[in-house]
Amino acid sequence: MTEISFPSEVVTKSLLRLVRVPGVDRQVALITLDNGFDHKKPNTFGPGGLASLSEAIDQALAAEPAFIAITGKPYVFCVGADLTGVPLLETHAQALELGRLGHRVFARLKDSTIPTFAFINGAAMGGGLELALHCHYRTLSSGAAALALPEVSLGLVPGWGGTQLLPNLIGPANAATVIIQNPLTQNRMLKPKQAAEMGIADLLLEPADFLERSLAWAAGVVGGSITVERPEVDRDSWDGVLYFAKAMLDKRLHGAVPAANRALELIGVAKGASFAEGTALEDQALADLIFSDELRSGLYAFDLVQRRAKKPVGAPSPVHAKDVTKVGVVGAGLMASQLALLFARRLQVPVVMTDLDQERVDKGVGYVHAEIDKAVGKGRMDAGTAAKVRALVTGSVDRSVFADADLVIEAVFEELSVKKQVWAELEKIVSPEAVLATNTSSLSVTEMAADLEHPERVVGFHFFNPVAVLPLLEIIRGEQTSDAALATAFAVGKQLRKSCVLVKDAPAFVANRVLVRFLSEIQSAIDAGTPLEVADSAIDPLGLPMRPLALLQLVGPAIAYHVTETLHAAFPDRFPLSANLKALADARLPLLVDDEINPAVTALLTVGDTPLSADEVRQKVLDGLAQEIRTLLDEGVVAEAQDVDLCMILGAGWPFHLGGITPYLDRTGTSESVTGRRFLPKGTASLA
Repeated sequence: MTEISFPSEVVTKSLLRLVRVPGVDRQVALITLDNGFDHKKPNTFGPGGLASLSEAIDQALAAEPAFIAITGKPYVFCVGADLTGVPLLETHAQALELGRLGHRVFARLKDSTIPTFAFINGAAMGGGLELALHCHYRTLSSGAAALALPEVSLGLVPGWGGTQLLPNLIGPANAATVIIQNPLTQNRMLKPKQAAEMGIADLLLEPADFLERSLAWAAGVVGGSITVERPEVDRDSWDGVLYFAKAMLDKRLHGAVPAANRALELIGVAKGASFAEGTALEDQALADLIFSDELRSGLYAFDLVQRRAKKPVGAPSPVHAKDVTKVGVVGAGLMASQLALLFARRLQVPVVMTDLDQERVDKGVGYVHAEIDKAVGKGRMDAGTAAKVRALVTGSVDRSVFADADLVIEAVFEELSVKKQVWAELEKIVSPEAVLATNTSSLSVTEMAADLEHPERVVGFHFFNPVAVLPLLEIIRGEQTSDAALATAFAVGKQLRKSCVLVKDAPAFVANRVLVRFLSEIQSAIDAGTPLEVADSAIDPLGLPMRPLALLQLVGPAIAYHVTETLHAAFPDRFPLSANLKALADARLPLLVDDEINPAVTALLTVGDTPLSADEVRQKVLDGLAQEIRTLLDEGVVAEAQDVDLCMILGAGWPFHLGGITPYLDRTGTSESVTGRRFLPKGTASLA
């Protein structure tokens, strides 16, 4: 047997207690997973943690209890494998043994003649959820923060039984959603209610007395007074479900995420193979994928999101931050209304919107109230919270309501003169200490503040649409922005539950600048005569969340052209103005109809006679990205390449398997061929 160990492992210990529970005549074995830290450092399993669990199972079986139950420390069940040790595996045999070790330990619960229960009291992800699936029965706390099998997002598959157990519990369609679709959709988590409705848990309980009620329920199951019924899985439609899922994967990812296809194959195996056969194939898939560049990029991206995003590089000390007890929002359009709702919901302070007339104000406040009602209807907000948040948001046509606001953010038309006029008027109203935030996607914060008496209190807040969904917040420091204003911005961003990145005041900042360069290269290829179908599909091998034309339609050609104008003014050689893009903006035609290119769009274009092949378009785009990212790094727009990747992952939804983008540019050799050097040290997000 190959020995493996993770030198940096924080061992999650399995602590056994023998307890008495009314309704059963023998003691109950209760195993609690606990790594000795609070919920901020969740339980994970490395070789040491698996050994501790196996030992606890030995002790539990020896006691011959009425049943064995496993739960976690407060707020956390277990969030899976210890990923810090995975890059340390040196051989395929070691990777195989990691999979087999987890299977051997977990299978003891599945194969036990004594009933086994998982009391999922908190976050359960990856191997943690797979551990629960091996138990005969499961209860789930409605307060569990996150439930998922996120491995595919990292470039892996659920490797400790998840691909075999889950489809046989909840069916292949639901299993494919949890194992493949959710990880590839911004790593979407299941809510406890969803998990229970799917059948992942047998019983959903409130957190206040979760353990006590779980023990009582388990006693009822063992004693025979409670019967657990599970619907039969439809095996006749299994192959059809997988055929459809494969077609969707090919259409969306074009083979760019090997882990997704391996996971789908394993779900297919689960239909008829024995558990031993299926888990052996899991072991093989896990071992193969551990030695892939996609996994290294996935782990790099995971580290960015989990660590770097929580400690923004360059952010001033929070001691400089000003308390925000009231927020003003200039504007009552869609973006302004989204911001008002977000600030009220997260900061729990009064938020007042203004606009040019009462009709617009009423429409903005009405939007906020409607969104609150939707949240209540979907069970995402209780009635009491809804009433409070609704009362916090008001509107007025009189900007004097901003006089006592600590933070005022504008969300007016993206035109420098308009924004400057707003600030000139507001400076006469707000207190000298109020922080003024501009929600701009491309304009200069420095220029916006230039004519003010106190330009040091102006800071940029670049949110991404939809505001409530995308986690990125680019915080822009103008040339005169003070530490106090900046610290307040970061403190507010944290309260808003956004991942903040400090950005120097530069045209279009980071995410939009990279995205516009990406679209500009595609547009240039189209202008040269490349057929729309070829240009649009050329980037398919990267597995981006949407093709270029779908992205352009989402952003809107008019907005894309407007941002390009800003960038063209600063960098005319790299951001040419396209007459075709202007024509699309003016025509206001849908670029796609039923996911197909609109023939009217093709007819509108005036193109050259030097078309490019798909390979040429793709390389042109990659070269442009490498050049632009190197340029903005040399300009000091952000501290490091990691911040560019963080912006692309959290603001543009670019996938973990690319590591954002710079790891991909490095491993394809594009970085060195275009800029003469890599963005990241060798081995940072790749095998070499």
